[in-house]
Amino acid sequence: MESFGTHDGPGIRMVVFLQGCKLRCQYCHNPDTIDTQGGTEYNIEDLVQRALRMKSYFGDKGGVTVSGGEPLLQAKSLIPFFKRLKEEGIHTNIDTNGRLLNHPTTELLDKYADLVMLDIKHMNEEGFQKLAGAKNKETTFNFAKYREDSGKKMWLRYVLIPEITNTPELLHQLGNYFKDYKTIEKIELQPYHKLGIHKWEALGWDYELKDARENTQEEIDAAVAILNQYFKDVKAN
Repeated sequence: MESFGTHDGPGIRMVVFLQGCKLRCQYCHNPDTIDTQGGTEYNIEDLVQRALRMKSYFGDKGGVTVSGGEPLLQAKSLIPFFKRLKEEGIHTNIDTNGRLLNHPTTELLDKYADLVMLDIKHMNEEGFQKLAGAKNKETTFNFAKYREDSGKKMWLRYVLIPEITNTPELLHQLGNYFKDYKTIEKIELQPYHKLGIHKWEALGWDYELKDARENTQEEIDAAVAILNQYFKDVKAN
C-alpha cells in the first residue's frame, strides 16, 4: 500500500499493490508480488474508508490506482471495490499488463475503470517471450484494441532497456502500431534501473539482467524524441 503515489497515474494517488502475476519479467522491481500465494487480505470497505481519508489530497486529478503483481487476476473482487470508489467520487485507475480479458475484466473496464495504464513489454514475439517469460504478446495488443473500441482513456507504459527495448526500430514500431489510437492520452517511458535486484536476491532468484546497463540521458531524450513523432504527450519518468 502506498499513500502518496505520484508516478501511478494522474495527480496524487493511493496505490494498492495486489499479489500474483502470470508473467515473470526480467526487470520486475516487485518480484515479491509474482507468487499468487501470500499477500494480506483486506476488507473492501476498509480500503474505501482509507481512500476517503485521503480524498482531500487527491484534488481534481488524483485517486486510487491498483497495481501489482497483476491486478486483473482479482478483477472479480475489484468490481465492488471500484464501484464503491465511484460512488464516493474517487477516480479509479488500473496498472496492468493486459493479459486477461474475461467477463469480470470487461465489466470492470467498461463500468468502473476511469483509466487504464497498459504495460507494453516488447514489440515482437521473440523479445516478449525472453523478457516476460510467457508466450503470445498479442493478448496485450488485443486488450489495447478492446480499450480503444470502448472509447475510454488509456496510457501506455514502456520500460527502456538499452539494446533490448530501447532501440530506434522498436520505438518506431511502437509508435506506428498505436499512432491512430484515439484513447491514448500519454506514453510513459520507464528508464531501466536496478533498484529491485536486492528483492530477487532475497527470494533466492537469479536476476538475468544484472549485466544490462542503465540509459544515458541522451538515450532517454532520443527515445522521447522518436515517440513525440507519433503521440502528443510523451514523458520519461
